[in-house]
Amino acid sequence: MEMEKEKRRVGLLTGGVLMGLVLSALDQTIVSTAMPTITKELGGLSLYSWVFAIYMLTSTTSMPIYGKMADLFGPRKMYLIGLFLFLLGSLLCGMANSMMSLIAARGVQGLGAGALMPVAFIIVGELYPPEKRGKFQGLFGAVFAMTSILGPSLGGILVELLPWGWIFFINLPIGIAAFLIIALAFRDLRHYEKKPVIDWYGAISLSAAIILILLSLVMEETEYKIGLGGAGILLIGLFIWIETKAKEPLLPLSLFRIPAIGYGNLVGFFVSAALFGAIAYIPLFVQGVYGASPSEAGFLLVPLMLSAAISSTVGGRWMAKASFRAILIPSLLIMATGFFLLSTIDVETTNTQLASYMIVTGLGMGAIYPALGTAAHCAVKPQDRGVAMSTSQLFRSIGGTIGISVFGTIVEWQMRAGMVFSEALHDVFITGLILIGISLIASVLLGNIRLLDKDPRHSHPSNSGSPKQ
Repeated sequence: MEMEKEKRRVGLLTGGVLMGLVLSALDQTIVSTAMPTITKELGGLSLYSWVFAIYMLTSTTSMPIYGKMADLFGPRKMYLIGLFLFLLGSLLCGMANSMMSLIAARGVQGLGAGALMPVAFIIVGELYPPEKRGKFQGLFGAVFAMTSILGPSLGGILVELLPWGWIFFINLPIGIAAFLIIALAFRDLRHYEKKPVIDWYGAISLSAAIILILLSLVMEETEYKIGLGGAGILLIGLFIWIETKAKEPLLPLSLFRIPAIGYGNLVGFFVSAALFGAIAYIPLFVQGVYGASPSEAGFLLVPLMLSAAISSTVGGRWMAKASFRAILIPSLLIMATGFFLLSTIDVETTNTQLASYMIVTGLGMGAIYPALGTAAHCAVKPQDRGVAMSTSQLFRSIGGTIGISVFGTIVEWQMRAGMVFSEALHDVFITGLILIGISLIASVLLGNIRLLDKDPRHSHPSNSGSPKQ
């Protein structure tokens, strides 16, 4: 009877965490579809990009801080704080009456979103023993892919039928339900210090560095790009020096000596740069070359996401049987094949061919992120899981942002040189192919770490798993 009750509680908590993941995944895609309508009503077209940029800045900057705070104070408290801020930001976004107030509210929303994904994976690690973690990481990956498909359609429907504020208000019932479930059903079993030492200097220097680097990527003026980027790199150097002196460092540098963290973050960074940077141009190609509408172009990403959802689920189940490297290497090879095929598209490419290329790419990418997240979780002791997971998310987020900026520059240069868009796109995917090759090398160096170590002499203390909640 007690076992059945515990099983129901764990299932309920999993549902609550999945709700938070759905909010995180849906938000960006819904907003991107609705922004033309919002801009028409609020005005401020010159501030259009900042609705996205401020969310990216606050969510990315707060990720490592939430991760460290989860290690110090427990994942339950940090997740609830993040979810509260996300819901508060959603409410303020829906009530915004000017572009400036919308941007400010999006900043609050992003500040909360920084906790939703990394801390969710920490909670799952505490809910399930090692042999089940891979399956649920795969499930999370599949849910993320599916909501990415539904987001653009849902955003279009909402702005057509209701006032645009409802694209933000829709977060409230889902988020409040998730908040109550986590607050009432989840408890931290591990003891946390009552007065932990917080690395404020590390938090300030890292946050400032991330903000400056990300700002340099969204600025158009070259002098601003160089100045902000250079200042950001100097602050990264200052942050590293601070971390060598801190009593309780925000980001322990020793973690990067662990192959699953050091090389795993490299894989995540370069894969995200290739994926988000290159795939962003597929809808643009379809609209510009085929004359498709924005909604039709969005639907062409469905084969990519569906195939990614399938391989994410399969890869999650395979984690209990194979090493993470054995999952990453074939996945990256398949993804590289997809990128090579995408590099051949031109005005003669049919929709069927393009969809098949997207399917190949999706089959490769689906298992990569769940494998990287689970590897980071398994490689460290329980007290470092928050930092490990948030750092993994941070490298992916920055990689994706840099990829979009770099590939945008490539397209601009090539078209200035007289190339047509399809020719410029060829160079984008070839560059992405090179980045995937770097990820492949890093995954080879990852080592033979696995979810369930068959040799007890090599098992890590964290692999024993936390007690089930």
